[in-house]
Amino acid sequence: MSGPDEVLDCRGQRCPLPVIALARRLPDLPVGAVLRVLADDPAAAVDIPAWCRMRGQEFLGAVTGGSSYDVRRSR
Repeated sequence: MSGPDEVLDCRGQRCPLPVIALARRLPDLPVGAVLRVLADDPAAAVDIPAWCRMRGQEFLGAVTGGSSYDVRRSR
């Protein structure tokens, strides 16, 4: 798998800020693009996959020790 199309650095931000940043940035990317969210808040491990399920986006999984999360824009 190739790298992400874009990286969103949310390190140091606490819940719900990483999910808000994801929700604002993803619609600007083309369908099929992968956004890697860097987030060191432990809540992101639950919040980002849950947001993807609610919004119909594809959660590709956590990478690099669980401090970054890949999301593919699916619609």
